[in-house]
This record gives sequence, structure tokens and C-alpha cells, in this order.
Amino acid sequence: MTDKFHLGWFTNFSPPVWEGQFSGQNGATWANGKFYQDMARSLERARFDYIMLEDSSMVSDAYEGSSRADLKHHLYAPKHDPLPLVPLLAAASKNLGIVATASTSFYPPYQLARTMTTLDHLTGGRAGWNIVTSSEDRAAQNYGRATLEEHDSRYDRADEFVEVVDQLWNSWEPGALLMDRETGQYVDHTKVHPIHHDGEFYKVRGPLNAMPGPQRKPVICQAGGSPRGRQFAAEHADTIIAQSRGVERMKAYRDDIRARATAAGRNPDDIKVLFIVSPLLAATDAEAQEIWAARTVSAEANVERALAHLSALTEVDFSQFDLDAPVPGDVTTNGHRTTLAEFLKLGDDGRTLREVAAGWNINAVDLVGSVDTVADQMGEVMAHVGGDGFLISGPMTRPYIGEVTEGLVPALQARGLTRTDYLTAGPAGAPTFRDNLLAF
Repeated sequence: MTDKFHLGWFTNFSPPVWEGQFSGQNGATWANGKFYQDMARSLERARFDYIMLEDSSMVSDAYEGSSRADLKHHLYAPKHDPLPLVPLLAAASKNLGIVATASTSFYPPYQLARTMTTLDHLTGGRAGWNIVTSSEDRAAQNYGRATLEEHDSRYDRADEFVEVVDQLWNSWEPGALLMDRETGQYVDHTKVHPIHHDGEFYKVRGPLNAMPGPQRKPVICQAGGSPRGRQFAAEHADTIIAQSRGVERMKAYRDDIRARATAAGRNPDDIKVLFIVSPLLAATDAEAQEIWAARTVSAEANVERALAHLSALTEVDFSQFDLDAPVPGDVTTNGHRTTLAEFLKLGDDGRTLREVAAGWNINAVDLVGSVDTVADQMGEVMAHVGGDGFLISGPMTRPYIGEVTEGLVPALQARGLTRTDYLTAGPAGAPTFRDNLLAF
């Protein structure tokens, strides 16, 4: 039996599944946020640690030189800003952590620090920031820039960005808020300080004009996969989104992160690495395997969607390659290098581009079966990898969310693999997102 592990859900503020017979009016009403509020309630009942809201800010035309595929499959558009959704999700829950994405390439550090502090207050200490450096020139062109910097240079800028926001979050000393009715003094000005940051990329005076949030520093999430990205994640992240394929590579990734964290002077146990999975669940193993086999046979419909998605991530037009030829091996990108490398590696067994694209997903392992079988599989994987949990990224439908939260999670809880409740208190009083994340 493995130790208890964490659960999160990876999604974004965009249309959920809308074509199927169990999708209701999701395609027309998702933008009001109520679908996601329902989801937050379900995740909270299942005692998930957090929901992570991915984001991007472009309409991609990387595939075929057109936005046709992107908009047809709603890959990168429509996609709404996740930050305003955070308070709505907080209002629908009491303990669930809520992580929103914001790019160091496009936000000024002061604005980001102020916004995240405000969200931490509005959520009662449940806000998290998913740090991305962005990877698409099309997004940069929406912010007045022709191109993004080189991949590793973006992380250099992000290092300084995090340094600045940390200084801003700490520009108010503990005890700065007085609320002294006798003197009429609200804040002690001697405990609020400018930061006078003057670096390579940023010049920020400070101090922050927002009071420190319940966590002071929101939970930091990151998805570093490249060597430079891993180093950044190991130095800054509280939780990491990982997509290494197969248990051996999952273990190697987590071991590498922990070694880098130790070398950076951090306690590696303070970093929770969650691996992306999309469990396929059914009443019996046989039924689940039948569904899996049927999906494999009909996966041709996934080819265009997969290649358009990969094209957007890498800004390499995969429509230029012969679908029935081997996967091209000499493709490079200034975008998502890890995702590209993982995709290209799938062609090492001789499959064609069509065959690889048809079955492509970002799951760390395939989980197929009844809730008991999948719960056992998840326990076995975590026992081998060492921790720290899974990030669910399955079909965005209420039935599927219910299968996970009302079926799979109770099976995990019965095995002692996931939490049955949140903390009732943290070191400073009411438990925060970080307190729950570090509980085990």
C-alpha cells in the first residue's frame, strides 16, 4: 500500500463537451461560469486539493495557416480569462484550492502580485498561480510584440519576475495592519516598505498597495518539462503539472525535481508533483476495455484535432507532413519543447504520423477499468513513482466528473489512498490551500 496522495483537476475556462447527448446546454451557457461552479462543488465533495485553470491568449492559425481547425475544435478559442472565474469557484466551495494561469511574458509583476493577493483574500487563502512563460508568437502579437524571447531566456525573465512578486508580497511586514481605534491609525507606515527592485528585466519601486493575503504568497504551480523548465519549477513551485509517459519516466522526473530542489536549498517534500491522467471508467473491466477498443478504432477523428493542437503549442504547421509517412524526427520549436519531444518519441516504434496523432494524449499512464481496478492501478503507480498524486484531465461533462468524484474517489478513499477530509485548522488558524497541500 502506498502513502496517501493528492488529487487535482486540469481544465480551462472554455467550452466543455457540447456535442454529446448528455451535454445539455453546456455549449451555449458555459461562459456564465455555472458549469464550473457545479464542478467545484463536486471536486470539493471528493476532497480534491485543487482545480487548475490553464490559459492562453490567442486564436491559433499555426495549422494550415488558418484558424479553421482551432475554432472548429475550440482548442485555443474561445477561451475566457480564468482570473475572474476564481471568486465564482470560491463562492461555490469552502476548501478547494483554485489555481489560475497568468503569463510572466505579458503581465507586469506589480499587477500580477496585486491581483493574486486580492484573489487570495476573496478565496479565504485558497488562491494559486500557475506560472507560464507563454510559448506562442501569436500570443505575443496581441501584446504589442512581434515574437517571444528564446525559450530559456523566457525562464530567465520569469526568475526575476518571481523575485519581484515575492518582494512585493513581503513589502508589508507582519503586524502592519493596526486598526487602532484609539489613535485612528489603520496601518503602521513603518512596516510597509518600497522594494526598489532594479534588475535586468524589471524596475519596480513598490510597496504593494494591497494587504498581504491569508497565505501571504499564493500557492505556486508550474509545468516545467525541459531542463530549464525543471530547474525553474524546482526552485519556485509548490505543485508541478507533469506529463512524463510511463511509470519509469514518471519516477525519473519526480526524482530529478526533488534532487534539483534539494540542490536549491528547498525541502523536496514541499513540492507536490501531480501527473496528468484521464481514467476511463465503466461498471466492469470488460465494459471499460470495450469502450477503450472502440475509441482506438474510431481514433481517426482525433488526427486533425491532435495535430492542430500540437501545431498551436509549437507553432510548427503539422499539416505540411505526410500523414502516412513516419513521424518527422527533425522538428524544432521555440514553444512547448517537452510536449513536442514527447509526441515525436511516440514515433520511435515505426508508427506513421497519422497513427501517432490518432492515439495522442498527454496522459502519464493509461487507466482503464472499473473504479476498483483503476483505484488499484493508481495506487500501484504511486507506490512505484513515490508520489505525489494525479491531475485528472478527462472529458468535461457532468457525467464524467460524477464518475470520478462519486465512483473512483470513494474507491481510492476506501483504500486509504486519498484524503477523506480537509484540515480543520492550519498553523495560523483557518486552513489554507497551502496547509492542505502540505498535510501529507
